Amino acid sequence: MLKSIPAAFLLIAVLSGGAVMADFSSDRITVTVHGHGPDVLLIPGLASSSTVWDQTVKRLEGRYRLHVVQVAGFAGAAPRGNAKGTVLQPTVDAIDAYIKANKLKQPSVIGHSFGGLVGLMLAEQHPEDVGKLMIVDSLPFFSVLMGANDVAAAAPEAAAMRDNIIAQTQDDYALTEAQVMPTMVKSSEACKTATLWAIASDKSVVARAMYDVMTTDMRPKLARIKTPVTVLYPWDVTMGMSRSVVDGLYQGNFAGLPNKTMVRIDGSYHFIMFDQPQAFEAQVEAFLK
Repeated sequence: MLKSIPAAFLLIAVLSGGAVMADFSSDRITVTVHGHGPDVLLIPGLASSSTVWDQTVKRLEGRYRLHVVQVAGFAGAAPRGNAKGTVLQPTVDAIDAYIKANKLKQPSVIGHSFGGLVGLMLAEQHPEDVGKLMIVDSLPFFSVLMGANDVAAAAPEAAAMRDNIIAQTQDDYALTEAQVMPTMVKSSEACKTATLWAIASDKSVVARAMYDVMTTDMRPKLARIKTPVTVLYPWDVTMGMSRSVVDGLYQGNFAGLPNKTMVRIDGSYHFIMFDQPQAFEAQVEAFLK
């Protein structure tokens, strides 16, 4: 994430097996459900596959009911409502609608990257929806990683990146993903998988969602979020940044969040669940207790 910010969003979502909740319909998301017990929502990274949670689902489905989100337009899924316009806020709205339609009572929410930002927005806009939130390598304002201090400063570069992705040929888009993904995932096999997800994505949906993320600043709203939040973030020596610098980045940007636990996971890139699976699952278990 720290090396190549655009790639944090150029990953995808595919359905893992399970039963779709019958009393909910959306043109923005699809949700599959696994297991029985207390409710947990799992939101993948923007353009990241829902199968990123497969090991988490396997570990927890005997004790929890897991609601795994797929965003329309990623990993070969039809863009449907995401075929034009914004993506981020409609995703938040769709998840709120899902929670209310299924009468979920303050489920735990775990979101990776884009999904972490979705969870943060959900907790701020609909505090009744979220019992507690785990954010996996996300920031309240992604564009600080590009050197921007505010949305006005971030918008021109975000627009240029969006337009460039949309204008790319599919072959050029695929080549870019193959080059960038190794900065996101240390595990070689997982990197191959994530690259295939990315290439299958509708690049227009990804580009517009990336723009949404880069021009959303939740920092001024953090103080209003009373929900307990756990933030996992990665560090690896090959990032070229010291632990203290990375600590300062995440702790500084989440400083306004009143009820938080910050946890650094060493030896990992952006996909903590792939690069440090045992440490990740231990943190999930602690979070859900």
